[in-house]
Amino acid sequence: MEIQFLGGATEVGRLGMLLHEGAETILFDYGMLPKDPPQYPMKAPPVDKVFVSHAHLDHSGMVPWLCGRHDTQVILTPPTSEVSDLLQMDSLKIAGIEGFESPFDESDVDATRRNSRTVDFGDRLDVGSLEVTLHPAGHIPGATMFEVNGNQTTLFTGDLHTLTTDLVRGARPVPCDTLVIESTYAGRNHPDRLKTEYQFLEKIRQVNNRGGLAIVPAFAVGRTQEVLLTLAKAKFDVWLDGMGKTVNSIYMNYPEYIRSGKKLNHAMGKVKVVRSGRGSREALKGEVIVTTSGMLDGGPVIRYLEAVRDDPKSAILLTGYQVEGSNGRRLIEEGVIDIDGVDVKIRCEWQKFDFSAHAGHDELVRFIEGCDPQRVVLMHGDHRELLADALDGREVVLPVEGQWYTL
Repeated sequence: MEIQFLGGATEVGRLGMLLHEGAETILFDYGMLPKDPPQYPMKAPPVDKVFVSHAHLDHSGMVPWLCGRHDTQVILTPPTSEVSDLLQMDSLKIAGIEGFESPFDESDVDATRRNSRTVDFGDRLDVGSLEVTLHPAGHIPGATMFEVNGNQTTLFTGDLHTLTTDLVRGARPVPCDTLVIESTYAGRNHPDRLKTEYQFLEKIRQVNNRGGLAIVPAFAVGRTQEVLLTLAKAKFDVWLDGMGKTVNSIYMNYPEYIRSGKKLNHAMGKVKVVRSGRGSREALKGEVIVTTSGMLDGGPVIRYLEAVRDDPKSAILLTGYQVEGSNGRRLIEEGVIDIDGVDVKIRCEWQKFDFSAHAGHDELVRFIEGCDPQRVVLMHGDHRELLADALDGREVVLPVEGQWYTL
């Protein structure tokens, strides 16, 4: 068995991994890095099948290119199928607005829809001499780990989280010979989740008590739902704007992929949804606005930032990772954001909360020990060496893009 990374080995994002055994070559994930401008993986050769671990664009964003060029069959869970379609169409829209040349068009997205085969956790698929089994990866609803059985057992994790949250249950180890695992948080641990949620709610109370508004930028996929579930534990006047509204509806169609459909439905029922310009003005009179984009790079959040940026009583509460070059990262490092090409000083309060959907360093180590592989391939990380140093007694591979590795 051999593997080659087309992207996402030495960095977080634009992940794609070819796996070759005998006459079979299959691809796991094929994503883009939604920077300014976007970055793409190496061009994939013709493959019959691509297994998509989850919907985030850094894992699914280039699948339409595959389907348009090579008529590739796409294997993924139902929520991943619907949400990735939503994000792929949105990336086309953003490319048009920003003036980027997209590597695919709507006809390629249509080809992806036609070529998609949805499967569920626990399903087994025969791919020539290989058998592929799906396992829950935590992370977001529908996120999948792929167990590949041939001459040996190889587990490809995609992004994973071992912590059970209000939204999804955590990933559990799968015995294997070779473990190909993400290492996004190598060398870093997350603070206690319950403590983070408590501090988040207390900060909102503090902001409201001084007469301010809390703006909560949140990724539409996964993070918005987690934030709403957390807010449902308190009594705030909460408004929801952006793509998270559509993603909520998709997830509610697949309750078997979330920890509690009843709780998510309850959380959504406590929220007022912005559906018009009038609604956005009403939201500014509330206490909390949850909105896209999570990195402040566009979408409804810009409208709300313009309203509160000079108000010291209000606050921007970041809930996700801020990519280098994003408005969110600029806010953290420089105290400014770009609005319509102009750098604007932010004078309201801001604070970042760790709601990460990735396993931290110690959680990764425990997961690896639970899988008990002979060989560990560390991918999708900027500081993989820190995790490699913690894995005594196992063969560790730190792949680079473009090189084949024999397992």
